Amino acid sequence: MPHLTVEYSANLDGRADIGVLCDRLLQAVLSTRLFEVGAVRVRAFRSEHYAIADQLPQNAFVDMNFRIGTGRSAEEKKRTGEAIFAAADEVLALLFETPHFALSLEIREIDAELSWKKNAIHPRLRGK
Repeated sequence: MPHLTVEYSANLDGRADIGVLCDRLLQAVLSTRLFEVGAVRVRAFRSEHYAIADQLPQNAFVDMNFRIGTGRSAEEKKRTGEAIFAAADEVLALLFETPHFALSLEIREIDAELSWKKNAIHPRLRGK
């Protein structure tokens, strides 16, 4: 259940390549070797309506929420967060050249008893 959701302000259109960001974030998650390939999802949602800080029109954000199942140590979660944040920071580095950009990440653990899944990708990738 490693799902990384990226929400970003609409004013990043033309200023950031969100497709490249998603690709790099996927590679960062997989590089940790903590998650099964067939389970990882990275998706981005453009936020059309937002109000940021002092409401200057050039203010922009990328907010990442990484939902994972339980069972990983605090060190493993920290290492994963650092890998994800570093990948995003690298892809979005030019946005930090102005004082109008905010980047954030939160990792949340999902309660397995309250999570339902059905995945046809796993058997294919597992060779079954």
